[in-house]
Amino acid sequence: MALKDLLLTPLYLPFILLLAVWLRTKMTDSVTRRYFLPGLFVKIIGAVALGLIYQFYYGGGDTFNFFHDSNLIWEAFLNDPFTGLELIVADNNFHTGLYQYTSRMHFYVDPYTYQVVRLSGFFGLFTFHTYTLIAILFAFVSFTGVWALYKVFYDLYPHLHKQIALAVLFMPSVFFWGSGLMKDTITLGALGWLFHAFYFGVIRRRSLAVNGTMIILCILIIKAIKVYILLCFLPAAFLWIFLEYRAQIKSPALRFVSLPLVILMAVPLSYQAIVKITEENKRYQLENITTTTQVTATWLQQVGTMQSGSVYSLGEFDGTWTGMISKAPQAIFVTLYRPFLWESRNPVMVLSALEAAFFLFMTLKMLWRVKLKKLGSLIVGQPLVLFCLLFAITFSFAVGVSSYNFGTLVRYKIPMMPFFLVALYVLQGQAVKKRKKVRRFA
Repeated sequence: MALKDLLLTPLYLPFILLLAVWLRTKMTDSVTRRYFLPGLFVKIIGAVALGLIYQFYYGGGDTFNFFHDSNLIWEAFLNDPFTGLELIVADNNFHTGLYQYTSRMHFYVDPYTYQVVRLSGFFGLFTFHTYTLIAILFAFVSFTGVWALYKVFYDLYPHLHKQIALAVLFMPSVFFWGSGLMKDTITLGALGWLFHAFYFGVIRRRSLAVNGTMIILCILIIKAIKVYILLCFLPAAFLWIFLEYRAQIKSPALRFVSLPLVILMAVPLSYQAIVKITEENKRYQLENITTTTQVTATWLQQVGTMQSGSVYSLGEFDGTWTGMISKAPQAIFVTLYRPFLWESRNPVMVLSALEAAFFLFMTLKMLWRVKLKKLGSLIVGQPLVLFCLLFAITFSFAVGVSSYNFGTLVRYKIPMMPFFLVALYVLQGQAVKKRKKVRRFA
C-alpha cells in the first residue's frame, strides 16, 4: 500500500457507498434492509484488512503478486492504451509486442490465475491502479453475489433471516478471505449468483432467459478460475432438481420408489456435465483428479511446513481413487471442525479454530435437537437442505484431501461454509417446529 491509497480511497469511497445505498432500495425489503450495508461494510473491512495482514504480517503473498502483475497492465496502459487493453484480453501466449510486460509477470503463464490479474488490471484503469480501491471493488462485486445467495435462503426461510445473515454475511473467514484481491473473492461472488440464478430460474422457473444467461456466465467464470467448485456444485444441483419434481408426486408409495431412480438419473447427468466442463482442464479431468490431488497436497504441505508448521496429515496417500476415497471421513472432519484451538499457530489460525469450534457446537446441537433416527427423513424431505449438505460435504472432502495445510484450508473452504451453517440452522428450526406441533396437539 502506498500514499495514493490514503489519498484516493476517501475520495472514491463515498461514490461506492452511494451506489450501495441505491442498490439497497432495489435488492432488499423491510426485513433484509438492515443487513445490506453492514454486510457490505464487513466485506470492505475484510478487503482492506487482508491487504494489511499480507503486507505487515506475512510480508507478501498472492494478493501482492496479483497487484504486481496488474500494475504492469497499468504501466503498459500509460505507455500505450491499446497495449494495456491487449494485456487484459491476452491469451497467455508470449507475443512480441507484449513480451516486455508479460515476461515480468508471475501469473501470465497460468490461465486460471491470470483471470484475477485481468480483473485487477481492468479495475486499475479507473482507480489509478490503487491497491485499496481495487480490493474494495473486488469486495463490492463479490458482495452482490453473496447478497444474491442470502436472498435465496431468505426466500425459502424468511423466519430465519437473522441466522441466515450470520451464516452468509457475517462469518469472519468468509468476509475476510472472500473480500480481497484474491481468486476466492471472484469465485465466491460467482457461486452466489450461480446459486441465485439456479434457484429462481430452474427451481422457481422465473425469468428463464435472464437466469439461464446468468447460470452460463457464472459457470464460465468459476470454470476459468476454480473448476473444482463446479465439480461439487453440479451433482448436488442435479439431485435438487429431481427431488423438487419428485416432491410433486402425490402418491407416497410412488415417491418412495422414485428416490433410487432419481439418484440413478442424477449421477450420469452429473458425470456428463463434469466431463464436458473439465475437457479443457486436464488437471481436473476425472482420470487425473487423483494425481492432481496428490501433487497439490504434497506442495501445500511443504509450504505449510516452511511457513508456519500449520500442517495436518491424513496418512499416506497412494494417488489412487481407492486411496483418496478412504481419506474422505478424515478430510471432511478436518475441513469442518479443525483446526482445534490447541493447533493454532498464529492469530489467523485462532480465528479459524474458533469458527471450527462453533461449527462443531452447532452440529452437536442440531443432532441433539433432531435426533439421529429422524435426521435422514428430515433431510430428504427438504431438497434445499440436502443440496446444501451434499455440496458442503463433497466440497469439504475435495479441499480437505488436497490441502494438508491449515493456512491454505481456511481460505479454500469458505465457499461451503454458508451452505453448511444454513443447513444446520434449518434442521434445528424444523425440529423445534415439529416439537411445538406435538405439544400443541398433546
